[in-house]
Amino acid sequence: MSMLAYDGTAMLGRQLLRMRNNPGLLILTQTMPISMLLFFGYVFGSALAMPGEAYRSFLVPGLLVATAAGGIMTGMFQAAQDTHRGVTNRFRTLPMSRAAVPLGQAAADVVVTAVGTVPFLLVGLAVGWRIEGGPLEAAGAVGLLLLFRFACTWAGIYLGLLTRNEEAAGQLGGATFLLPLLSSAYIPTTGLPGWLRTVAEWNPISAVATALRDLFGNAPVPDEAAWPVAHPVAGSLMWCAVLLGIFVPLAVRQYAHGER
Repeated sequence: MSMLAYDGTAMLGRQLLRMRNNPGLLILTQTMPISMLLFFGYVFGSALAMPGEAYRSFLVPGLLVATAAGGIMTGMFQAAQDTHRGVTNRFRTLPMSRAAVPLGQAAADVVVTAVGTVPFLLVGLAVGWRIEGGPLEAAGAVGLLLLFRFACTWAGIYLGLLTRNEEAAGQLGGATFLLPLLSSAYIPTTGLPGWLRTVAEWNPISAVATALRDLFGNAPVPDEAAWPVAHPVAGSLMWCAVLLGIFVPLAVRQYAHGER
C-alpha cells in the first residue's frame, strides 16, 4: 500500500503538471459549465413551469453533476492519448504499482474538478442560486459530487485504455453528452412519459442531482420516484460503489495487461 501511495502521488503530480501545460483544455472545461448555466438558465428558464431564479436554483446542482459525469470523457481521452502515444507502455516498464498510473489520473481529475467548482458556484450565486441547507449538508453535497466524479473518471480510464486511440476516444466521449439529457440534470422527470421517466430516474446522474438539491436545500425529493431518486443519498452512494467496484479492477487489469 505504501508503494501504491508513493507511486500514485508521483503520478498525481505528473497529471497536474500535464494539465498545467495544456491551459486551453483546462480553460474550456472550466468555462463550459458556466456558459451552459447562463444559456440554460435564461433560455430554458423562460419556457418551463419554474421560470427565472427558481429554475436556476434547480439547474445549478444538475449542471454540477452533469459536469462530474464528464469525467468519463476526460478520463477516456487522457488514457487513450497516453496509450496511443506510447506513454503507457513506458510506464509499464518502470518498477511501480500497476494501479498507480490510473489512480494518479483519477485523483488529479478530482483535484482539478474541486478547484473548477469554485468559480461555477460563484456564478451560480450571482444568478440567484443559494445554499438553503446547513453547512454540514452542503459539505456532504460537495463530497458526494467529487466521489461521483472520481467514479466516472475510472470508467473513462478503462474505456480509454480499451480504445487505445485518442481520436476514437474523443468521438466516443462526445456521446457521453447525451447522458445528462436522459436524467433530471436539466429538467424534472415528473413530466416525462412513464417509461422514459423510469429510464431517467435509474440514470445515476438523476440520483446524484437529486441528492445535491436535497442537501443544498434547493428542491424536495420527487414523489413516487424510482428507488435511487426517492432515496437520493443512498442511491448516489450505491451508484458510486457500483461504478468503482466495476471499473477500478477493470482499469487496473487493462493497464497491467495492455493489448494482451
